Amino acid sequence: MNKSNLLYFILITILLSSCSNTRFLPDGELLYTGATIKMEGEQTSKKEKKELKTQLKDLVRPKPNKTLLGLRPKLYIYNLAGTPKKEKGLRYWLKNKVGEAPVLYSQVDLEYNKSVLQNFTENSGYFNAKTIADSTRRGEKASVTYDVNPAKQYKIKDIKFPTDSTVLAKAVAKTKPRSLLKKNDGYNLEVIKQERIRIDGRLKEKGFYYFNPNYLLIQVDSTVADHQVDLIVKLKDETPELAETPYKINKIIVYPNYAIGNDSIKSVDTAVTTYKDFTIIDPENLYKPRIFDRALSFKKNDLYNRTDHNLALNRLVNLGTFKFVKNQFKVSDTTGNYLDAYYYLTPLPKKSLQLELLAKTNSANYTGTELNLNWSNRNAFRGAELLTISAFGGLEVQVSGQNNGFNVYRFGTEANLIWPRLVAPFKFNSPSGFIPKTKVTLGYEFQNRTKLYSLQTFKGSYGYLWKENERKEHLLNVTEITFASPQNVTALYKSKILENPSLGKVIEKQLIFGPTYSYTYTNTAQKRKKHTFYYKGAIDLAGNLTGLTTGANIRKGDTIKVFGVPFSQFIKIENDFRHYLKLGSDSQLASRIIVGAGYTYGNSSEMPFIKQFFIGGTNSLRAFRARSIGPGSFDGAASSSSSFLPDQSGDIKLELNTEYRAKIYGLVKGALFIDAGNIWLLNDNLEKPGAKFSKKFLSEMAVGAGAGLRFDFSFLVLRTDLAFPIRKPNLSEGNRWVLDKVNFGNGPWRKENLIFNLAIGYPF
Repeated sequence: MNKSNLLYFILITILLSSCSNTRFLPDGELLYTGATIKMEGEQTSKKEKKELKTQLKDLVRPKPNKTLLGLRPKLYIYNLAGTPKKEKGLRYWLKNKVGEAPVLYSQVDLEYNKSVLQNFTENSGYFNAKTIADSTRRGEKASVTYDVNPAKQYKIKDIKFPTDSTVLAKAVAKTKPRSLLKKNDGYNLEVIKQERIRIDGRLKEKGFYYFNPNYLLIQVDSTVADHQVDLIVKLKDETPELAETPYKINKIIVYPNYAIGNDSIKSVDTAVTTYKDFTIIDPENLYKPRIFDRALSFKKNDLYNRTDHNLALNRLVNLGTFKFVKNQFKVSDTTGNYLDAYYYLTPLPKKSLQLELLAKTNSANYTGTELNLNWSNRNAFRGAELLTISAFGGLEVQVSGQNNGFNVYRFGTEANLIWPRLVAPFKFNSPSGFIPKTKVTLGYEFQNRTKLYSLQTFKGSYGYLWKENERKEHLLNVTEITFASPQNVTALYKSKILENPSLGKVIEKQLIFGPTYSYTYTNTAQKRKKHTFYYKGAIDLAGNLTGLTTGANIRKGDTIKVFGVPFSQFIKIENDFRHYLKLGSDSQLASRIIVGAGYTYGNSSEMPFIKQFFIGGTNSLRAFRARSIGPGSFDGAASSSSSFLPDQSGDIKLELNTEYRAKIYGLVKGALFIDAGNIWLLNDNLEKPGAKFSKKFLSEMAVGAGAGLRFDFSFLVLRTDLAFPIRKPNLSEGNRWVLDKVNFGNGPWRKENLIFNLAIGYPF
């Protein structure tokens, strides 16, 4: 088919699909194609008209059928499916899940839409607005046009708060400095509603538990000047006495084993425990009282405030041991203005067992499976401690490629114990709703790389986790210990060590211990923001105090061993910064920069292999296979034999990624991306020429580009990426850009350069 015939075919297909959508309409019905809003008048600026038009467009109902390149594929599928004979099967699924019923012109209520647009315009301060609605028919389709003349907007001249001497009026007046209502702003009913909510929120901080925004009235005086209004904040006359009174806390009663639907709050006196300011009703003695002292913010005689109210609820939920958390305040029967606080807590099942079967693949052509068995106890020692013990096993097989036959088998176990407090010789009180936690981890893993070697790894850590708020998180491991020991090193691998001595570092016994710290900041949960960020910084200080104390210096031959193994001494820092730019409701530009470096001294001359940096793969440089790039301009593939391809590692890492993401249709999203980066060594390595970091590092950056699809199933995102290199650092200088050599029609080029990635979730 030549280009001319192809063009005719596309045009005919478009016309046929367009016609077929109206052919199925009921007799006398028209297909509704949407509404147009036109802004009239000269009294309003272009900027005001544009902003108002955007807001009005979202209010018109109904919305027409969704279009793609001028077509209505969902409607076409709906019509194509016909009438299903039963409520299941392919035809029913296509019609009701994939397809979309026609939006008919008869469903459009012109007068209702007109009144909605008129009311919104007036509520935005355009009091003399005029709105006209008209429809247009073309064949079997109809559209609507709304002409809106907003006239001149009214501005705020002055804001007046109560001046009388009652306790409540004074409290309202004190909220004025942070008012949302500003002089010279346009009148806006929505802002006035938000102002009432703001005042109510401030009063809740001052003990007015029974107050609500409906007791506030904001009057509008439009007679003060031309197109200006005064706003007068008043308390309604019918405000009840309860709402005018600030309250303090009296009794605090906790029911930690409350069953919803049962009258479980009636209990015998022997079930009552008094602890500090709390009364705890726990007949089965499930929990130690002190956990509630740490979780609940209120103390007796405290003035009620919403911050402590919500803080207590958040902390109880954050304990992770309660399924439902319910809170109630009642006026106390004691003298004075007091509230009794009741907390009804429904526990989660104490113990649980979970079995997971996972499938995975990576860009090095390894595919595999993993089986995880997890047992957990949510209240191990009656203090809401979480004890988790897991066992896992899996295998990875390379289907094709240089490492075909060098399969990886692994199994192991891990135990974690988390206390909902800091087990430390010092006190730490967090003002956030997230309870500080102490975590202890013990783990073991056995990994067998077929035909090469086996590796046993023991690990342990003791540290603290705490959150300042929902955006800032800290993790401090006071100590983190890793011991790796090789076994069953084959003759093949030993022979490769003779050819490439750096491979010997992989199977050296390694002992790593010392503190680690990481800080994470993110505001990506704020979906309405145009710019959102994620940052994680981490530092690893291995063997520093021990090395300094013992005076270890490997360069002078003073190597210190622990249990016969030299311990590692290094500093490693890594930074991961991400920026998300919202371009539209269904599109964004995501970017990431990773910078990391490791420096050895004292008892070590090289970074341990498991602590070095790697690059490439499904979540890194997607145009290159995992751990195949660098270091520097070194070509690991060319330097190795055809038997297997060793992983490449480095002391320094620089990676940059940017990805344009947009919705294509339904649950399918697309992406275009560019990745760049490399790793380097700090010192010269005779076995790896070109691997050392130098001022020419930018000329040694690997660059790849590609496109992908993301299938967003809500419970998971299935990602497919197809990428290819456009710059190869292992080539000679001046020949590293290979964009001119891209040839998708060439089989050998595709086999060598085209990389397919299948993964779960976004790369960053």
